[in-house]
Amino acid sequence: MIPGKDTQVGKAEVPKEKYGTFAMFDIEHFLRRIFKNWYWFVFMFLVGYAISWVYSKYYAQNVYASDLSLSISNNTSSYFTPNQSINFIWGQGGNQDGVYLKKMLFSRSHNEFLVKNLDLFVNYSTKGLIKSTYLDKTDSPVFLEIDKKHLQQINYPITLLPKGDGSFEVSLPEEGQSTNLYSYESEGFQTINAYARPANKIIRVNEWYNSPNLRFKLVKNPVTPKIQQSNIIVNLAAINQSVNDIVSTINVNFDKEISTIMIITKKGYNLNSTVNFLNTSVEELQKKRLADRNTVDKNTEVYLKGNLEKIRAKLDSSANVLNYLKTSEKLYNIKDRDEKSLEKIKELEAKKADIVSKISSLNNIKNTLQSQNFDKMIATNAAGFEDGMFSATVTELKALYTKKAEMALIYKPTSEPMKEINRLINEAKTGSYGSLNNYYTRYYDEINKLDKQVAEANSDLSSYPEKERRYLDAERGYNMIEATYNSLLGRQNETQIKVATNQSDITVIDPAKNLGQGPISPNIKMAKTGIILFMLLLPVIFILIGALLDNKIRNIKELLSATKIPLLGVIGNNTNENMLTVLEQPKSSVSEAFRGIRASVRFLMDNNDGKGKIILVTSSIGGEGKTYISINLASVLGLSDKKTILLGMDLRKPKIFGDFKIDNKLGISNYLTGEVGIDQIINKTKIPNLDVATSGPIPPNPSELLMSKRNIKFLEELKEIYDFIIIDSPPVGLVADAYELMKYSDANIYVVRHEYTEKYMLKMITEKYHNDEINHLGLIYNDYNTKQGYGYGYGYGYGYGYGYFDEDKNYKEPLLIRVRNRMQRMFNKK
Repeated sequence: MIPGKDTQVGKAEVPKEKYGTFAMFDIEHFLRRIFKNWYWFVFMFLVGYAISWVYSKYYAQNVYASDLSLSISNNTSSYFTPNQSINFIWGQGGNQDGVYLKKMLFSRSHNEFLVKNLDLFVNYSTKGLIKSTYLDKTDSPVFLEIDKKHLQQINYPITLLPKGDGSFEVSLPEEGQSTNLYSYESEGFQTINAYARPANKIIRVNEWYNSPNLRFKLVKNPVTPKIQQSNIIVNLAAINQSVNDIVSTINVNFDKEISTIMIITKKGYNLNSTVNFLNTSVEELQKKRLADRNTVDKNTEVYLKGNLEKIRAKLDSSANVLNYLKTSEKLYNIKDRDEKSLEKIKELEAKKADIVSKISSLNNIKNTLQSQNFDKMIATNAAGFEDGMFSATVTELKALYTKKAEMALIYKPTSEPMKEINRLINEAKTGSYGSLNNYYTRYYDEINKLDKQVAEANSDLSSYPEKERRYLDAERGYNMIEATYNSLLGRQNETQIKVATNQSDITVIDPAKNLGQGPISPNIKMAKTGIILFMLLLPVIFILIGALLDNKIRNIKELLSATKIPLLGVIGNNTNENMLTVLEQPKSSVSEAFRGIRASVRFLMDNNDGKGKIILVTSSIGGEGKTYISINLASVLGLSDKKTILLGMDLRKPKIFGDFKIDNKLGISNYLTGEVGIDQIINKTKIPNLDVATSGPIPPNPSELLMSKRNIKFLEELKEIYDFIIIDSPPVGLVADAYELMKYSDANIYVVRHEYTEKYMLKMITEKYHNDEINHLGLIYNDYNTKQGYGYGYGYGYGYGYGYFDEDKNYKEPLLIRVRNRMQRMFNKK
């Protein structure tokens, strides 16, 4: 720890700009402060635990979730339940019917239907001493039924207090009544005149409550709730708000193995509410899907029935013509008939009749699409095709027209939103007409091919006489009409079977149930852990901020690393009432530390002359202990039979005289001004070899006196008389006097006080030392708490606890040390 005189080696090891630069953060000191303030962490842990307990008990709103699984059939195709190519509209692939159903579950129309028909805009809760608990409608003894024709105030708590015999007291808030009321008919707000707060009122079940901002009645719950509530709090919400709240709590996923299985999850503050909503939502969806499928099939049945009646009339007429030719013209037995050609023509014309029938159905679909009368749309299979893309486009068109009608009530026809909806409608119409035109083209191409084949077959019959050819034409006409009739009849039978056997393509596998599921959030354990960790983090943050803002020297190792100045010794806390520690407590660890410094100082000095040695003691500012160090270093030297004198040259702030009980009327300042001689300022002490020269009265020009030739001569004279001259000089951080005196000293001691000296104060002395402006410099680390450890490889003041120093009689080993020693003794037993 104490290097030799050759300190130049140390100076060259580090670039000069690095000298005096301390680390911004001292991890060792930070950890020491953490352990030192352990009681704050215990306290904050208890506070955090208490807060987390109160939070989980009284404030945490549990969120529950229930789920329902269902299967979706893939054997349906409808304008309202498309199963193919729906990704054309929504950019989805795979289970298109499931994607469509998912869209319906999240749609505003479906959830708005549920909100209105199930009164989901009425929310129930109950309040205890601190915490409010959300209730399902079935948990309330009564239901609140509003008058939808009356304006209502929403988000306004209505408290119902049971009074027995089916009566309840209606209590409204002391303030908060609004003149901006909601209409459940127009789903908008209206303003009324100001009114006084409605008074509390007791009403019975089925009795109407009337006030300017509310009108409702209470309907008894047919099922008696399991838990009796002391109060019921009802809040009304806007339709749009309720729909948005519901949609935000729904989640839909598809089974990874079977894509037609859908899992619907609903979150909420009440488990029964989520269960009831899911089951009701899917039940209504099943009904709607079945009604949608039946609508198209019934339209198709009506359409086919009408066409069959018309074709039947034509068939009867054709049969009469054929019978007439048979009876009047006697053509029922034509000789040498080419039955093969006739059979071929009959087959071709039957095909043509079927295609003509399909084109007729296609015309019906096109006309219905153009008239936007979607409720009259017939199934595409009546026109002989199944096209999921076309069905999806029609569904999209229907939704767009409905949306346009809603937007027309809000926006002007020339507004941007209306232009956008018209653009989407035109795109969908283009897509649907494009699909129809493709089928028109296909059918007409097939008819042209059939006509050519019929013409070729007719060429074989050109040899027949005119009368016989007229009969054959009549027979072919009858066959063609009969084929059309049979084709329509077959489609009618198929449609009637579908109508009779139609079922919803949604099959519930597992309905939602209340199985006592625990809440999914908040995570109470995680919340408790988070709160406790946060509370424990607070003292860490405060200590960290303090450590970052703290600029004091607290670590010996860091001090030496930054300054590269030799360390002469470490002085512990002064427990003595005055500064004469070495004299009054000679067996203390502090006194022993000064003896070590006495030996270390000699390494700083040159031994090339026989004169006394001047040792200058300084520091950065006052209060760092330079006077204390000067007194005790001088005392140690005097006690070692070295003739020593202590000079109080801090002329601005005299101190030495008090501890030695010396009169300060005459001192160095008087000598330097020539008022007295040298013998008059030197005072004897109770140590035979130690003399003291006090500062004397404070002069007006202390710097000039210390830098005067008389002072230099004064020091030279003392060197002839004494072995050691100890100078208690002014602090270098305040005045430059000490720097000038260092030119004449043989050793310079710079005092750094633990947790007192600022790091930046060492910058100047470090730079001067490494620039060779100051030589023979050493550090003394003062006022260190020996219980903390020095953070350096050696231990001054190490004797605590070994019965060697006076302090050991009151010494008590720290708990960790005692535990460690006991463990060592246990394992070392043989």
